[in-house]
Amino acid sequence: MNFRLVLFDLGGVVLGSPLHVISEYEALEGIEPGSINRVIGETGLAGSWSRLECGVITMKQFFSDFEEECKEAGFRVSSYDLMKRISDVTKPRSEMLEAIRRIRKSNLQVAALTNNWKNDREGTGAIKDYFDFFFESSELGMRKPDPRIYEHVCDTLSVSPDSIVFLDDIGRNLKAAKLLGFTTIKVDDPKKALQELGNILGIELIR
Repeated sequence: MNFRLVLFDLGGVVLGSPLHVISEYEALEGIEPGSINRVIGETGLAGSWSRLECGVITMKQFFSDFEEECKEAGFRVSSYDLMKRISDVTKPRSEMLEAIRRIRKSNLQVAALTNNWKNDREGTGAIKDYFDFFFESSELGMRKPDPRIYEHVCDTLSVSPDSIVFLDDIGRNLKAAKLLGFTTIKVDDPKKALQELGNILGIELIR
């Protein structure tokens, strides 16, 4: 297949995993596993997490709103503590940056597609130079898995869905992209994901 673009999620793929932090936070606070992500999913577009990632509310408003949503779901969180922990782990994975360098060297384009928030931009700014294009939910006002954000990438870069390989660590984000025709890779183990990507592209991506 003639691929033109490799599309990377950031957190959990190029950067450390927020999902792991959330799981560790739940264990530390005695919260039933999966509770936080359940609140995020069930509150949907109207929820504070989605509104934060779409740039609709500030982090300060998110803190109080998300704590109230969790309280209504039957448990308590410190939104400030949780988000600080997430920020502390979102550091670049060297093997991913090396793979991106090799992909670009092979004359394929590389883009980031991330659900983020306005306060998060300083943390991701340092890695923007690794990408040809950078798509942020907080700038676009829409977030994965909304099909519109994938269509926006295709329209902006004039690429067809079947010419894109997309890596993400969240199944629902991949499912939405796959329905549009993207080739998708779920990132649980970064090394295994890069091996799969290298096989698809015919490029050696691991040192």
